[in-house]
Amino acid sequence: MTQTIAARLDAVRIEMAKANLDAFIIPRADEYLGEYVPERNERMLWISDFTGSAGMVIVLKESAVIFVDGRYTVQVKQQVDGTLFEYLSLTDTPQIEWLTETLTPDARVGYDPRLHPLSWQKSAETKLAKAQISLVSVDENPIDLHWQDRPAASTSPVVLFDAKSAGKTSLQKRLEIGAAIAKAGADTGLITSLDSFCWLLNIRGSDVPCLPIVLGTALLHANGDMVLFTDIKKLPSGINEHVGQGVSFCDETELKSALDKLAETRLLADPNSANAWSQLTAQQAGATLIAGFDPVSLPKAQKNESELAGIRACHIRDGVAVSRFLAWLDKEVSAGNFYDEGVLSDKLETFRLEDELYREPSFDTISAVGGNAAMCHYNHNNGTPATMTNNSLYLVDSGAQYLDGTTDVTRTLAIGQVSDEQKKMVTLVLKGHIALDQARFPRGTTGQQLDAFARQYLWQHGFDYDHGTGHGVGHFLSVHEGPQRVAKNSNDVALLPGMVISNEPGYYRADEFGIRLENLVTVRPCEALANAEREIFEFEALTMIPMDSRLIDKTLLSEAEINWFNDYHRLVFDTLSPLMQGEELAWLTNATKTI
Repeated sequence: MTQTIAARLDAVRIEMAKANLDAFIIPRADEYLGEYVPERNERMLWISDFTGSAGMVIVLKESAVIFVDGRYTVQVKQQVDGTLFEYLSLTDTPQIEWLTETLTPDARVGYDPRLHPLSWQKSAETKLAKAQISLVSVDENPIDLHWQDRPAASTSPVVLFDAKSAGKTSLQKRLEIGAAIAKAGADTGLITSLDSFCWLLNIRGSDVPCLPIVLGTALLHANGDMVLFTDIKKLPSGINEHVGQGVSFCDETELKSALDKLAETRLLADPNSANAWSQLTAQQAGATLIAGFDPVSLPKAQKNESELAGIRACHIRDGVAVSRFLAWLDKEVSAGNFYDEGVLSDKLETFRLEDELYREPSFDTISAVGGNAAMCHYNHNNGTPATMTNNSLYLVDSGAQYLDGTTDVTRTLAIGQVSDEQKKMVTLVLKGHIALDQARFPRGTTGQQLDAFARQYLWQHGFDYDHGTGHGVGHFLSVHEGPQRVAKNSNDVALLPGMVISNEPGYYRADEFGIRLENLVTVRPCEALANAEREIFEFEALTMIPMDSRLIDKTLLSEAEINWFNDYHRLVFDTLSPLMQGEELAWLTNATKTI
């Protein structure tokens, strides 16, 4: 494989020489700048053999560097040839600063403007210019020119998503968002987030793994009219009637022509999520760019009652599927049968596959035994799956895409006997989970303000975790949906009724074990404080799956926390028991018994 990668690097360098470039930047991203990248667009994988979900490669005339974060420091050395690439930290070694220190004045750094947001382009250009280095846009990506066995684009047809399930017609949504575009002082909005225009048109697709969307880009006008640029061969019959008046469809190759016609147009675009090429093309045509957040993101995040009904329903069925898996796992462990992480992940999906509304996982399942669980974004597919051992912890973080909703749940499980220290750490994580679940907060409160609720008990013992506490979740859309989140870092988006977020505090001890307890919840008005002087919100649990009481040190819980644990398990039992039977019902009965 080394020779193949070496030949690919040589091919890129040939194109660099033609354009008089001293360096070329290859991010782990495609033109849609989403979290998930279709196989066809895995350019960084093509140039390096690295399968991780984040990173960047910089090719120089005679060397190359790959930047990865802490999740992949072991994996990158297993997959990427150290004689061809230097390994550097994605977080500790800022890539543009590295270029200014590595290159000489008058050097030229090439980049594909389709693969970077405009905010990155402006920042990089400014920093490089201070070192007298030019940032040079390429018209054709050198990888695309030489990728001879590039996978074909998806041919899966667009799916019409029922307006009854969506709660609103496409026309209603487009008029609402069009008004927001006008309020922002714009004539047209550039809609580049794939889940945003799918939500707007009430369509879904299969163009990206784990994300039921369609590839494309949209222009939404202030009057609600919209043009979607996509592969029109995938459009089903009846789509014009489905989306309603004011929508037209064009092939994606026509996007540049449309952007070139935006002279004297005020174009609303998000510089942090839309690629630089689309915005610079419009600007060069005479459009005025108005920087702003994706106008679809906030209305999409606030689920209406029809969307919530589907989300609640799918969580009940998902609760049955995952609980059946947990019952099977306990039975196998009791019999002395221990499986590897891949087998466990596949077995979990077999239970979900029995649901006719199930479509695919909502992300790659994190099936992690022992010390592997200490890597919070571990993927057993990136190496040889480990086999579970007795007297250990097993962490499984998984989710599903159903036609009526998206799920995401993490459970940490006892495999045999566990230590008092492990019980202590699980209980501290549980206490944080309960504190966030039980939070009541006034309108205007952000997730950042609530984040410490989940960390406080870990902090009191000198512990913490390095990921966010909660992310938004879509309605048969992205399992990681903005703009709201619960995290330490700054986020000024207030939590509003209808938003669905995760509650997932954790703890990770390197090379020993990892713990995470995750439920999805939705924000709702607090009925108990309906007459309070301020409008107060609370959370409603959506996930209906038992937590492992064998891992709980009851002496560390307050009476209120014990009551929460028992009340949650009583709700889980009452919800799931009518749908389970036999040995599985007996397992549920035992798993939800009072502590």
